[in-house]
Formats: sequence, structure tokens, C-alpha cells
Amino acid sequence: MTFPRMALAAAGLALLAAHAAAGPTKYPLTLENCDETITFDKAPATTVTVGQAATEALYALGLGDKMTGTSVWFTDVLPEHRSINDKVERLADNDPSFESIVARKPGLVAVQFIWHVGPEGIVATREQFHDVGIPTYVMPADCVAKDNSVGVDGTRTAAFSTETIHQGVRELAEIFDVQDKGEEVVADLVKREQDAVERAKALDLKDVSAVFWFSSADMNIDPYVAGRKGGPAYMLDKLGIRNIVESDEEWPVVGWETIARANPTLIVIARMDRRRFPADDFEKKLEFLKTDPVATQMDAVKNNRIVVMDAHAMDATMRTVSGIEVLADALVDQGIAR
Repeated sequence: MTFPRMALAAAGLALLAAHAAAGPTKYPLTLENCDETITFDKAPATTVTVGQAATEALYALGLGDKMTGTSVWFTDVLPEHRSINDKVERLADNDPSFESIVARKPGLVAVQFIWHVGPEGIVATREQFHDVGIPTYVMPADCVAKDNSVGVDGTRTAAFSTETIHQGVRELAEIFDVQDKGEEVVADLVKREQDAVERAKALDLKDVSAVFWFSSADMNIDPYVAGRKGGPAYMLDKLGIRNIVESDEEWPVVGWETIARANPTLIVIARMDRRRFPADDFEKKLEFLKTDPVATQMDAVKNNRIVVMDAHAMDATMRTVSGIEVLADALVDQGIAR
């Protein structure tokens, strides 16, 4: 290890140690969260989540016993959380009603996406919850360096970083006064990412490109693909892969003719349990790629360089690190990197 890298590693460990040395939460606790000021007089006794990322963050913090409802699920819960998840009521696979959440009288509503609970939230606005005395917390990954008023899923004003994931874990830990557990979770995420990045550097890729296909509103129209500043772009950057999509939108719609002209080396498709759109089914994505007259002309399709990835890893969540690991494995398995 060179001196600069040793210094960087030491600095990272020192930062983690500084956080770990923090004392218990001092209430009242006031946080700035996605353009809202929220205050807690004590740790919430119960919570409801709107979004799988918030749910799994709370499970990772050991707070599953405080959860009285979850909603908005893309894929199955992580195996290590299955036993506690089985005890928590699922209010909805997709969008819960405002009334169903309020009926649980939660001390906190933890949210993954602002488009669910935000200025124009399809579940409710944050003000609606606050008006009935229920505080809300939105995961920072969906608002830091992001303009959610532009595009269907918002537009990144700067590239996503897993630091916003760490911020969300730490702030939830502070709200519930479990900072030690929060630092343990963050330290594990940091180590796994560092290990994945080191492995990626050894691949020594040359001019490899990719496109991430999340879903499509219909099989016969343009797909939702990953923009150049979100979670998937972060994975590609860490692995030295070029994203063929240049939009700053989180999930812009791009035509297949445009994608085919770019001729990506790899096509990464999302696998999920959600069935909002026909293309949520990854088998239908595969069928489309292998039968559509435009898609079939791409080298990635001809050579079967199609990677199936957990949809939740494609969003800016704790599973982003898993996505890096899956993609690195695929590069080797597909014979692109040796």
C-alpha cells in the first residue's frame, strides 16, 4: 500500500472512530432534512416506513421491533431481516394510503422517495403528516444534490455518493439513540465498498460501456434507464465502465434506437417483485431484448452479455454496494475482464 493510500485509510478509520465516540442523543434533537426542520423530544416509540430503503436501514439498526408497518417494496427483504420482517405488517406492496399510515399513530414516518411523501407526494405531503403531529424523515440520498421538481424521478445536480447513504443511517441512528449500531452499520458498508473497488481496479477494463434498464411503462415504448449521476452511474464509475446515457435525470426515458446506436458492452436489467409496469418482470425484459428487431442488433444481446440485478440495488440505497459486487462478478463471468 502506498503512503497516500495508507494516509487515506487512516483518515477514514479516524473519521469512523470520531463518529463512534459520539455520546448518546441529546434531546430535543433538531435536524435539517430535505429542506425541512424536524425536531424530536425523545426517540420515537414506533415508526412506519414508505420505501424499502428506509425499512432495511431501520432493520439494520436493530429497530424492527419499533416498526408497525412497511410499504413500497421492490424485491424480497434481505435474508438477515426476514424473521423480523415477517412480524411487521405490510400496508401495501406499492403506495400506501395516508389514512392507513395515520391509523398506526407512528412516532415517525421514514421515507425513501420524496415523490411519495414530499411537496407533491402521491401518498401525502410532509405537511399533512406534520399537521397531525407525525414527523417525517426522508432518506438524504433522494434529496442531497438532487432536484426532485425536474423529471419523473428527479434530476441529480451532482453525482450520487454513498456518503448520503451513510448520512441517512447515522441520522436515523441519532433519532432513535442507537449511534453505536449506526457506526457499526456504516463501517461495514465502507469496508465492503472499499473491497469491491479494490477488486474492480484489478480488472483493468478497456472501453467497456453499459446501460441499466429499470423498467418501462409498457413493453412497446421507450425504457426507463439510469442517468449519469445516480446510483448505477456510481457503480459504473467505481468499476471503470462508461454509462452510455448522458442525462442528469435519475431515470430518463431513452429510445431503443438511441441505445442500439450506442451499442453498450453490457445491458443490466432489474429484477423485482413489484408489478406496477409489465417490464417490471425481468423475464419479459429478456424476451423483449431477444425478439425486438432493434434490440436484437446490439452486441450485448447477440453475445448474451445481459446482467440481471436486484432492482433495489439500482436505487440509491444500502444495496448499492451489493450492485458493485454483482457487476464485478458479471464482468469476470462474461469474460469481459480476466
